[in-house]
Parts: sequence; C-alpha cells; structure tokens
Amino acid sequence: MNTLRIAALAGLIAVASGCVSEGTYKKEVAQANQYASEDAQLTALNKQLSARLSTDEATIKQLKGELRVTMVDQVLFSEGGHLLNAKGKSTLDKVAPSLASLSKQRIAVEAFTDNVPIGEALKARFPTNVDLSSARADEVVSYLAKQGVSDRLMSAQGFGERHPVASNDTPEGRAQNRRVEIVITNAPLK
Repeated sequence: MNTLRIAALAGLIAVASGCVSEGTYKKEVAQANQYASEDAQLTALNKQLSARLSTDEATIKQLKGELRVTMVDQVLFSEGGHLLNAKGKSTLDKVAPSLASLSKQRIAVEAFTDNVPIGEALKARFPTNVDLSSARADEVVSYLAKQGVSDRLMSAQGFGERHPVASNDTPEGRAQNRRVEIVITNAPLK
C-alpha cells in the first residue's frame, strides 16, 4: 500500500510541477516569438501591397502564416491567353518590389481557369485547361524573376478548372474562377 501511495504522490508532484523542462519551455517560447515575427512581416507586406494595388486589380487576404494576393479574370491575361497583357505587367510591377524584398518566405504562383474547354486555336499548344493555367503560372513567375524576385523562393502551379471559387454556370462565376493567386507563406525553405 505504501508503494501505491508513493507512486500516487510522485504522479501528483509531476503534474503540479508541469511535465515540461525549462529547456523545452524556452524552445517553445522562442518558436512562438518567431511565428509572431513572421506574421508581423506578412502584415507589413499586406499593408504595402494594399497601398499599391487597387481593388479592381487584386484582392488580398491574410491568414495565419499566409498572404494570398488574387488577381481575377483579365487583369493579367486576355481570355484564353497565356502571355501577360499590358495591365498584367503593370499590376505585377506594383507587386514585384515587395516580393523582391523577401528572403525567407515561399512564393507560390497558382493559376486557375473556368471549366470552358480550350478553343480550337489554342488546343494544339494547350490540350487542357491545366496546361493553359500552368503556362500562365510559369509566365508570372518568369516575369517576377525578371523584376528582381528571387527565383529560389518561387514556384508555379496550374490547377485548371479545379478548385473553383464560384459556380461555372454563370459568366460572373466563370470570371471569378479565371484567376492567378500569389501565395506568400512562412513555410521554411528546404
């Protein structure tokens, strides 16, 4: 019975003192401070981009550890096109200086289309919407790299008609689904 009481007392002491060593505690506090600092950097970036971009050029959303800049419809490309138009270059010129100042964040350029099949004129070059959206993402990454954004921080991915944000049943919905998103995250580089 004494052994049972000693074990119970030892358990209570362990619970009361918290089962975390001081070293582990300090490590967790340092990690929390780092996350807060990284979120503050994204908040500052959000303010910079919001001041440079008009609402008809882009929408900006910040979540924990992520900043998402969405350019819809024909801001960057003409419908069915894969080369940046003049407005697209102008818009990216406003974004590039802020992105060029980054050194640790990841910058993912994600391109999407509506569900309308590729027209005959482009079908030989882009058999699917995924192919077209991939070309658009690559075009944005290439342009940003020429504007001084670190190529090692960027990636490009085309999703085609996958991940719609609106119904493809209306022209307005299809316009919302034709978009390019620049996603900046604090994910560590490998």
